[in-house]
Amino acid sequence: MNRRRRVYEGKAKILYEGPEPGTLVQHFKDDATAFNNKKHDRIEGKGVLNNRISEFLFQKLGDIGVPTHFIKRLNMREQLIREVEIIPLEVVVRNVAAGSLATRLGLEEGTVLPRSIVEFYYKNDQLGDPLVTEEHITAFSWSNPQEIDDIMSLVLRINDFLSGLFLGVGIRLVDFKCEFGRLWENDQMRIVLADEISPDCCRLWDVETKNKLDKDRFRRDMGGLVEAYQEVARRLGLHVDNPTRVRSGPVLVRSK
Repeated sequence: MNRRRRVYEGKAKILYEGPEPGTLVQHFKDDATAFNNKKHDRIEGKGVLNNRISEFLFQKLGDIGVPTHFIKRLNMREQLIREVEIIPLEVVVRNVAAGSLATRLGLEEGTVLPRSIVEFYYKNDQLGDPLVTEEHITAFSWSNPQEIDDIMSLVLRINDFLSGLFLGVGIRLVDFKCEFGRLWENDQMRIVLADEISPDCCRLWDVETKNKLDKDRFRRDMGGLVEAYQEVARRLGLHVDNPTRVRSGPVLVRSK
């Protein structure tokens, strides 16, 4: 089996060189982190579930015309994606007060916001991913006004679609984080959705019980993270049997 060249490793994923120029293989790890990696554990099966859920959501977004880096799922833990130039921003959309927003503004968690709020955070773990404004973004050339407009348009469209999708299966999309990249095709550049969308980067509450079905179960030591992710997958109509039995390392596929 040929060794693959590792391009980048983050807290929850590894990127490997893809089979063709301009492609990468995105591998989902079982690592769970919180508070900028101050809290860390390995939860067997998490990567399998995130891979499958993110694949499903990216495909659905692609179906409505949202440009993404996603090409196809390769196996239980990996996706083939287009190589993009990541914009160093985490874009957070909030529909309900929770997490840092509730703490920062003294809001009761669960308060429905008067409208969806979009926040930008500078993607820098050493600095704790600080909240920034459009003025910071343009002043430091992390992105330009046209790209910001494109991102805002896309992220609000994503929020509208995903809110409806999850509500249809009894889940409220409280908030979510996503990332965007520049995809170069010949001399043309366009902004596309990158990274992942999964319970790792969304707050998902059961509509009836407000039971948390996301990474807050890890952040708050609630337990049952894999079971919660499995419930999200089940409600979306996805079948991920025994994710904890899938090996975390590369799988050798023998030719017939």
